[in-house]
Amino acid sequence: MAASDVGIEFHACIRCPGSRARLRRVASLAVVPVIRQREVPEPLYRALPATLDPVLRRVYAARRVAPAELGATLSGLLPVGSLGGVAAAAERLVSVRRRQARVLVVGDYDADGATATALVVSALRGMGFADVGYLVPNRFEFGYGFSPGVADLAAARRPELIITVDNGVTSVEGVARAAAHGIDVIVTDHHLPGAELPAAQAIINPNLPGEAFPGKSLCGVGVAFYLAAALARALDGAGLGRYEALRRPVLAALDLVALGTVADLVPLDANNRILVAEGLRRMRAGEARPGLAALFAVAGRDAATARSADLGFAIAPRLNAAGRLDDMSLGIDCLLAPDAGRARGLAARLDALNAERRSLQQRMQAQAEQHLAGIGRDLPGEEAPGICLFDPDWHEGIVGLLASRVKERTGRPVVAFAPGDEAGILKGSARSVAGVHVRDVLAAVATRGVVRELRFGGHAMAAGLRLPADQLDAFATAWQAELALALAGVEAGQVLWTDGPLSAAELTAELAEQLHFAGPWGQGFPEPLFDNEFEVLDQRLLKDAHLRLSLRHAAGGEPLEAMAFNRATPLPARMRCCYRLGINDFGGRRRRQLVVEHVQCA
Repeated sequence: MAASDVGIEFHACIRCPGSRARLRRVASLAVVPVIRQREVPEPLYRALPATLDPVLRRVYAARRVAPAELGATLSGLLPVGSLGGVAAAAERLVSVRRRQARVLVVGDYDADGATATALVVSALRGMGFADVGYLVPNRFEFGYGFSPGVADLAAARRPELIITVDNGVTSVEGVARAAAHGIDVIVTDHHLPGAELPAAQAIINPNLPGEAFPGKSLCGVGVAFYLAAALARALDGAGLGRYEALRRPVLAALDLVALGTVADLVPLDANNRILVAEGLRRMRAGEARPGLAALFAVAGRDAATARSADLGFAIAPRLNAAGRLDDMSLGIDCLLAPDAGRARGLAARLDALNAERRSLQQRMQAQAEQHLAGIGRDLPGEEAPGICLFDPDWHEGIVGLLASRVKERTGRPVVAFAPGDEAGILKGSARSVAGVHVRDVLAAVATRGVVRELRFGGHAMAAGLRLPADQLDAFATAWQAELALALAGVEAGQVLWTDGPLSAAELTAELAEQLHFAGPWGQGFPEPLFDNEFEVLDQRLLKDAHLRLSLRHAAGGEPLEAMAFNRATPLPARMRCCYRLGINDFGGRRRRQLVVEHVQCA
């Protein structure tokens, strides 16, 4: 179906200040979300233990938590042997272990790929494999995936076996090239496969067609964990070690599983929550590996009170900075560091890269915001289904973050492009909204046949892509046309789901502590967000960027300490706001603090 078939005139890709572009219909500015309260099913609420705080009980019921899921441990995981491919992969690895042949782990350049690489390398070494190395192709030279070029690079290391982690399920040509070099490949991945599967020795992926394993939300490091756990059993059965010793490096890797799972933004279903919770327990108990402990230190966070938000907002960005701006080998080396001294030096380098990343991102975001605001003034009230952005000065490692921010602000699917290292090629990242599967949209764009040499991969909410620069406008037109079709029937605008109001008596430090350690919260299992009216008693601007607030509940009560981060605009004297009940431990004293997320006039 063409664009004209749905009666919409679509715009070319928005090119930011300094570039030439023809601008037709474009997206307007930020959306004001509709606030709605999550439904709390009464039967689920009654089924949960009455010993729980009533607010936490309400929160769990709204997220459809069954009583059996509370406090679940590793014994509650989906059985390791039920994931297809692990038995064949473990059998091949037992053969390698007997002969101490060389194994090469080929990873990816994001936090999920880095943690998966570190997990497989450290687990194999801990199980007695004598010759285990890793390779993470530089994203700027090789791009994503196990390509023929990467296979050639790997072959130069002369491994007998290659294990891909967080990639490989679409690498038909790369696996064939490895086979031509006489190298077997085990693929571990979680991304959606293409029409053809690679001819690997084994493929472990919960999202393969016909795969019965119910845990479809495992990320790359989660799949790697299942392989390592299966291998421990197989080596024990083969008489190559005792199970209690073999499983130690697997359990020790749970800190990596927690970090990668949170960082990759996969849904925290019951299985993933167990993995993340177990990893967080190890961190709080002082059992994090030296590299992860060093990353907590440079981020100014306390591992003893670690929660998923620390991993997502403090640790993962520092790890990802290596892959975005430099080489993810730096991040993997930090995770594999044998001692605190080595780890501190590597973590400091990652922290410096993250500071550089923040600066680049702020500049790119300001450029995008300025240009979108200008277009909103020029063409008021005109809308397109999505947004396409490009600037010749942008950095390809940052466009994914930019797309996420613009999507959050506008409530529309966004794709942002930057020049790639290869002349005449653009690299892009797409981010979507609920109800629109962005990889399927890109597949539909490719099917139209109007964009030459479009390559892409990803999942429902995020995707990466590349195309020739001269195809940008053709892509943007097709992107808008397919988004219009995908958005048909999807509720317009953003909805901010809350867990309802809290009474003044419920706003306690005790409840804040319980919420802090509950969960773990994350993608698909959001941290509780509450909704009340407040009187603003005092507000002060901090660092020209944040508001420190003193609030009073509409029903009265004592003043409440609150923060509105990344907001410099003064608040009205009386407001309705959505907020999280958190803990402020600045200065070593833990106290209740409201974190304001959204404000409307009361």
